[in-house]
Amino acid sequence: MADAAERPLLRVEAAVKEYGERVKTVALAGVDLSLDAGEFAALVGPSGSGKSTLLNLVGLLDRPTSGRIWLGDTETTALDEAGLTAVRARMLGFVFQFHHLLPAFTAVENVMLPEWGDTGFASKALRRRAEELLHAVGLADRMSYRTTDLSGGQQQRVAVARALVRRPPLVLADEPTGNLDTESSHEVLELMRRFNRELGTTFLVVTHDPRIADACDRVVELVDGRVESDHRAAPR
Repeated sequence: MADAAERPLLRVEAAVKEYGERVKTVALAGVDLSLDAGEFAALVGPSGSGKSTLLNLVGLLDRPTSGRIWLGDTETTALDEAGLTAVRARMLGFVFQFHHLLPAFTAVENVMLPEWGDTGFASKALRRRAEELLHAVGLADRMSYRTTDLSGGQQQRVAVARALVRRPPLVLADEPTGNLDTESSHEVLELMRRFNRELGTTFLVVTHDPRIADACDRVVELVDGRVESDHRAAPR
């Protein structure tokens, strides 16, 4: 058995996802994928190729029809809903194209929400961690602003901070720059890259933007529910 330090952080083995009862639609047709701790990888492919489906399986938001998925040393496909919730809270952070911030809450409260909502308690340590993250993403002077008073790029920086507040080893980003202008897209990408370098956080980024993919260390391409190519960039 491989030493724990040598195990991939993520391992997807022969993942199949089908939808429908009488008429089957195959979204994933036997995907194998692994990510080591500290990687910064892009997941690309045409619309309908299975990118979002795979991200939902890795994010424990859906279950594969067949196949297995490990996060660390935990085989997630063997878990019940309570087990999935616990692993999701411990292992994963999420950044979405539509940031899903709550407009009635301030920036710092939105960053606190993953843990606050889970435990029902907003501790001083949690607030301090949220404030530190907002400092890190350049929003120290916007902590008390409601998210409706922030620009699109600032809102997405809040979303990145929120994804990191529980210090997850893996962050899943689904088109995180899809609604941003070029300058804001670059800023959000640089933020994620900085957290990848400084904290060792692993990122799997779904993107249609070739500029985002080119900035990643590894690019995995899905076509028709299968891995068409998987290549690593030359050392930078």
